[in-house]
Amino acid sequence: MSYSNGKLSISNPANDGGQFCEDMEKNIRMVEDHFCQTEDLMKKELLFNNQKCVVLYLDALVKKELLQSSIIEPILERQSDDIKNTIHAAEIKTTSRILEVGKQLLDGYCVILLEDHPQAYAASVGGIEGRALQEPNNERSIKSSHDGFVEDFSSNLHLLRKRIKSPQLKVKYFTLGNLTSTKVGMVYLENLANKELILEVERRLSSIEMDQLYSTGEVEELIEDNPFSPFPQILATERPDRAVSYITEGKITIVVDGNPRVLVVPITFFALYQSPDDYNSRWLVGSFFRITRLFSFIIAISLPAIYIAIVSFHSEVLPIGILYSIRVSLEYVPFPPLVEALTMQFILELLKEASIRLPSPIAQTIGIVGGLVIGTAVVDAHIVSNMMIVVIGCTAIASFVAPINEMGTSARLLGFPTMIAASLFGFFGIVFVLMMIFMHLSKLDSFGTPYFSPLSPFKKEDLKDSLIRLPLWKLNTRPTDAKPAYATQQRKTRAWKKK
Repeated sequence: MSYSNGKLSISNPANDGGQFCEDMEKNIRMVEDHFCQTEDLMKKELLFNNQKCVVLYLDALVKKELLQSSIIEPILERQSDDIKNTIHAAEIKTTSRILEVGKQLLDGYCVILLEDHPQAYAASVGGIEGRALQEPNNERSIKSSHDGFVEDFSSNLHLLRKRIKSPQLKVKYFTLGNLTSTKVGMVYLENLANKELILEVERRLSSIEMDQLYSTGEVEELIEDNPFSPFPQILATERPDRAVSYITEGKITIVVDGNPRVLVVPITFFALYQSPDDYNSRWLVGSFFRITRLFSFIIAISLPAIYIAIVSFHSEVLPIGILYSIRVSLEYVPFPPLVEALTMQFILELLKEASIRLPSPIAQTIGIVGGLVIGTAVVDAHIVSNMMIVVIGCTAIASFVAPINEMGTSARLLGFPTMIAASLFGFFGIVFVLMMIFMHLSKLDSFGTPYFSPLSPFKKEDLKDSLIRLPLWKLNTRPTDAKPAYATQQRKTRAWKKK
């Protein structure tokens, strides 16, 4: 451990840049020292051509059956002049550097050392099975595919390549985290993605220097344009069909090993309210539900604030019958409407967090019984009014409509300043806060792409697949937000129809 230029650096006791020599015992010691004499570094001694041979591997990272059948049995049963012609492995590498051997062992390889031989052979014997492919719980769909990304990096790439069978699909690897050495892949179509966008994503990923990096959330926070904005500027998804659709638009997907979510850049506000079901339903149905989701964003932000403003300042806007009902329900409530709304929003968040953390059977009970019991109890105790329960319930439902969970959470957060402004200034406060929100949306960028496109700046051509979805045979060009190399995506669609 040493300090350099005011920074703490952790060094391995072994000589990371050291070279192997002809003394096999010394080579083994150097590898063991490189791994700090860890006890899960296994060593198996064999004979190859009447010569001592040692197989090294990390116990938790290799598949024992594959190691036995592909490496150990061929060495024992079949002798040849070259170890490469003896063992059976999908990939065999040769190196003489200790640091490289350490990386190969951590990647699930086994290392073969021969007596009087200054080189090591690394053979791939990894393959620990992970979680099976299944539909993600966070992004359920009715008519779309029912598989989802998992924690295994190779499985996630397989899901992408299975859908895009093109030699233009390119993967570029990065290793992030000095201690974790997390594998990160940047996936895009070489002939379609904008070159400037590719260079910008590479620059941001390459600039990350930290000891540990585990998740896509950490990568997202480190590379997004405006980390202080409440709006997500990078789309995180567990659905391979969603990721593929954006890749074919010229966008870039970032895959992080050990995480079931991948990142898509650049992204716009309206993309966060789009669902794969929009394209698997008739265009009228898809457009209707898309407009409903966008309308729910306004409801989630402003509905409690509108109620507070009406009760506090603008009761004359309501019909006398509804106004009488609200006044009766508020008669015994000792708190102002703002306190009512904040209390119920806080209880709602508590119930949501509790249902997430608890096991599924208990979570359902907490969600239903807890909501009914608490809702009834707070009304009977005259802490909040009946109308406030209805308003907060509608607000919660509207926030849960968003296909991307982060967007629904952002809408609920923005509801708090809107409620405060409404309690102080009425409708004028609501208009002011909404104006500030839309000004902020218009100023945001995502990797050089205007976040509120195609409304700000206005792009008439991109409106056909943003607020609504026109028929597929009308979507002849790709969205221009990612600045793809070419815009045309279909030429003949309904050529069968007689003119």
